[in-house]
Amino acid sequence: MHRSGASSERAVEMVSKDDPRRIATRLIRAGPSGAPMRTRTVAPPLQRGSTVLMPDASSLYAADQPTYGMNAHAVHEALVDGLKTLERAAYVELFTSGLSAVTGALSAVVSAGDEVLVVDSVYGPTRRFCDGYLNRMAVSVRYFSPTATAEDIIALAGPATRLIFLESPGSQTFEMLDVPAISRAAQARGILTAVDNTWASGLLFRPTDHGVSLSIQALTKYVCGHSDVFLGSVATNDAEVAEKLATFVKDTGASVSPDDAFQGLRGLRTLEVRLKRHGESGLAVADWLARQPEVQRVLHPALPGDPGHLIWRRDFTGAAGLFGAVLRPEGRSAVEAFLNTLELFGLGFSWGGFESLATHCDPQIKRSCGPLAFEGPLIRLNIGLEDPQDLIADLRRGLDALS
Repeated sequence: MHRSGASSERAVEMVSKDDPRRIATRLIRAGPSGAPMRTRTVAPPLQRGSTVLMPDASSLYAADQPTYGMNAHAVHEALVDGLKTLERAAYVELFTSGLSAVTGALSAVVSAGDEVLVVDSVYGPTRRFCDGYLNRMAVSVRYFSPTATAEDIIALAGPATRLIFLESPGSQTFEMLDVPAISRAAQARGILTAVDNTWASGLLFRPTDHGVSLSIQALTKYVCGHSDVFLGSVATNDAEVAEKLATFVKDTGASVSPDDAFQGLRGLRTLEVRLKRHGESGLAVADWLARQPEVQRVLHPALPGDPGHLIWRRDFTGAAGLFGAVLRPEGRSAVEAFLNTLELFGLGFSWGGFESLATHCDPQIKRSCGPLAFEGPLIRLNIGLEDPQDLIADLRRGLDALS
């Protein structure tokens, strides 16, 4: 038995007539790695390699040669190309989430001693980063009202002001800023502008068309669209800003996995069709809610009569499915009864996916420019791809539970 086992081991190590190399080497080298693809598919190939093989020795240190597989595979390039088309931008950098896109954009363009002016309705984690990390890095932050005009904002700017950070509409209270006017005024002063444009997804409004320096998106939301992947992007037409972004990504090792990039590209293909349904259903539900006795007002810039409607109608080509509703004055237990009665609306903080969601906003809203003056509790709704009439019936049951 022992001799037979030894003989078997020697047989494994025997070389073949076609390949003189031993078995360990042949296993390592098996497969068409580096060879041209034999088939052509609709989607780009999903490459999970970290190592990028150079075509020759002179390419090892070539400036234009990808040397590591962090963001250099075919699927990354396809997604970036699609986002450039979406944003009408010359440069796009990918990030691992919407928040990392925000923090990466800020970190790339501001330095110690700079000042950043930030809209007071900004996304909560963005505020946390500004108040925490930027403060520790000796970057000062001041907030301005989400109802401020371009003149109001520029009047706040001083010699140290490097960037104005905008979000329009605000992701919880949905105020609209005059982004084109703010961008023009900032450019005249040599100040950069950044917009968290996740609500409009680059399809309903393109900040780069209006001279905005950095257009930021949580691709996690509408672009990916299926609530199953984290991804973010920053787009710009400013070559100097693009170089700073690329340097930040390289120096910090920010890396998007090829699987996430593939999911993002898949979602991008159907963005226009899905967002149209989100917007139409959202308006149908918002219009119905505005007529219910339990609702004090609806916060949706696409509704006539909303304070931001004129800006929305001038600058946007459509509506998203995210908006707010201020209920009649009720205690927290009544609000929780409303939410707990809902069957089609999940209770969750994200949005932009295929499913409808609801949250109570009051406990998480923070403001530096004075308290909010809502008559009652604020509910935020993400209208998904369900039939809007079913969603309306679900909300009616929830409103009945308020009392």
